[in-house]
Amino acid sequence: MADYVGAIDQGTTSTRFIVFDHAGTVIVEARKAHEQIFPKPGWVEHDPAEIWRNTEEVIATALTNAELAPRDLAAIGITNQRETTVLWDRLTGKPLHNALVWQDTRVDDLVAALARDGGQDRFRAATGLPLASYFSGLKLRWLLDNVPGARDKAEAGDALFGTVDSWLVWQLTGGLANGLHVTDVTNASRTQLMNLATLDWDDDLLATFDVPRSVLPRIVASSEVYRTASVGPLAGVNIAGILGDQQAALVGQACFEPGEAKNTYGTGCFLLMNTGTEPVPSAAGLLTTVAYRLGAEAPRYALEGSIAITGALVQWLRDNLGLIENSADIEALAREVDDNGDVYLVPAFSGLYAPQCTACARGCIVGLTRYANRHHIARAALEATAFQTREVIEAMERDSGIPASTLRADGGMVANELLMQFQADILDVPLLRPKVAETTALGAAYAAGLAVGYWTDLEDLRRNWALDRQFEPSMDGSERARLYRSWQKAVTRSFDWVSADD
Repeated sequence: MADYVGAIDQGTTSTRFIVFDHAGTVIVEARKAHEQIFPKPGWVEHDPAEIWRNTEEVIATALTNAELAPRDLAAIGITNQRETTVLWDRLTGKPLHNALVWQDTRVDDLVAALARDGGQDRFRAATGLPLASYFSGLKLRWLLDNVPGARDKAEAGDALFGTVDSWLVWQLTGGLANGLHVTDVTNASRTQLMNLATLDWDDDLLATFDVPRSVLPRIVASSEVYRTASVGPLAGVNIAGILGDQQAALVGQACFEPGEAKNTYGTGCFLLMNTGTEPVPSAAGLLTTVAYRLGAEAPRYALEGSIAITGALVQWLRDNLGLIENSADIEALAREVDDNGDVYLVPAFSGLYAPQCTACARGCIVGLTRYANRHHIARAALEATAFQTREVIEAMERDSGIPASTLRADGGMVANELLMQFQADILDVPLLRPKVAETTALGAAYAAGLAVGYWTDLEDLRRNWALDRQFEPSMDGSERARLYRSWQKAVTRSFDWVSADD
């Protein structure tokens, strides 16, 4: 058995290749950013050809820097920005259009048109998802309708659709020379075209979305040997794992039991809770999604909640208000006071996601007195992340009936120990910060390594998970309740600032 496993981590702003050893330790990493393309307000695109070139480059760079050869890798896994949509010509190998990024909102009119007949949740029972511009099915519909010749090619079987994982696997396995056209269940579950019960493309949804089945990839497990790479610096290595980025972080955090949850603290927050072998419908506006499927085992499902503004709020204090010079300065500024001085900052800059689910809210700072100063505002900004996380965790508990026993944290904000301690306090559960911060890439590596026997089973992966620090709740229960009541009151002050007519 080779000594290492590799992972391609293809994200929204950059592509990385990371090599891990059996203990889950990073051996080498290479990264390269790609261009963010904004043709019109609300439109966000990437160049798929640039992403593929960068992928080849970072793989070659990492292997060269560590003096590794393909034979040193037992397998590779892929994790990717999930809903970003690629459509390419099977006969030329060229993209028919730039990729439409998950943030892109050009399909808002399609969303509204479909919602008029059955409402925002008309497909929730089948897909676990509300109608939204976020998911890739309507992005594909837009490409088929607006790119000259795309629909004819798709119906003839000469156009191929995929999220970025599909594009990379097709390239790695030969491209024009019989490249493999697949996607895994986690990425398929974010298209709004896959049925959660059957784990297959749903004919009724395809008809409603006007998408021909011939354009779609075959859906595979998250962990199995798909094929051996045949081109580039990984030629001869088994491609054996695919996971969407947030599901990959769940696997990288070893959240394999129902009730185990992770939160990725970045520009926004993504919370996923493992709910076991049955999909759990949400009454609180959360997403029901596939967590992972390992080989022929039954799939595991998850509830997902997104928070739009967390790290971005710190950036706003830096860039718009000038309270800090660097984002990392927020902790020291907030530590200058013992509490928030009864100041609450609700970052509803573009409405509120679950559980409130209102687009008419706008951001507000409440509780201001002459006593309040910039330190209190800084502290309130950090606490807003923790309060929003509690709201989503409580919604997950209500939907699933499973209490959260711990929360595993990853992402850039976990270095902020004031935030981590307050999060544990306001949740009243321990918060666990792992030693290995690269949980997304690690999850993809785990999926690939399991498929080829590099890791034996999930217990192997659990043993790899190492704690950097555990933050235990220490806040008095009455104080916790008071703070959360005040936060909930502050949230209501953000409601209905924008009317539906506006």
